[in-house]
Amino acid sequence: MRYDEWYSRNRITAENEVKALEALGLKGLGLEIGVGTGFFASKLGIRYGIDPSVNMIKLARDRGIEVIAGYGEYLPFRDQVFDFIAIIVTLCFVNDPLTVLRESWRVLKYGGLIAVCIIPRDSEWGRYYRMFSRSPFYRVAKFYSTDEVKSMLNQLNFKILKCVSTLNSYGPKDQPKYEEPKFNTVSGGFVCLLAKKM
Repeated sequence: MRYDEWYSRNRITAENEVKALEALGLKGLGLEIGVGTGFFASKLGIRYGIDPSVNMIKLARDRGIEVIAGYGEYLPFRDQVFDFIAIIVTLCFVNDPLTVLRESWRVLKYGGLIAVCIIPRDSEWGRYYRMFSRSPFYRVAKFYSTDEVKSMLNQLNFKILKCVSTLNSYGPKDQPKYEEPKFNTVSGGFVCLLAKKM
């Protein structure tokens, strides 16, 4: 599948993103909203996923993820089920990000964690994808700034605990290189905000 080929072609960048996610220390029963082909979920040990794409769901299931067809705005789970939720470069594709975050809050246990990872609109990577990318995926994306995502989380009574970023040392047209994730900086091309349900 063309979507999954990106990870093969951009192996170093993908590994840098996985390292940033691992640095968040997510543990317990997890759900990835917008799980896609299950690339990140399989690396992070996330058991459950939800995605609207039937073709992607098949690949995610092949990777051992229990996936439900559906949308983040209408999560088919009871209240307070999950220890953590991951939303990895998905917020830019949903119709109503605030509703997705509100639903996440509902299905998280009290004290549960949410990791929202974005390509910030004002980063070098965000500018590139908005202006130059021929990707059929990013043509429909609405990118957000880190401050906008923080504001959404704050509105819904999430407490932001930390921020982890990567893709700090090279841009989308540069030779990729391995790098360690940076904490409490939003300068990178891939930024994860970790917040707690209060």
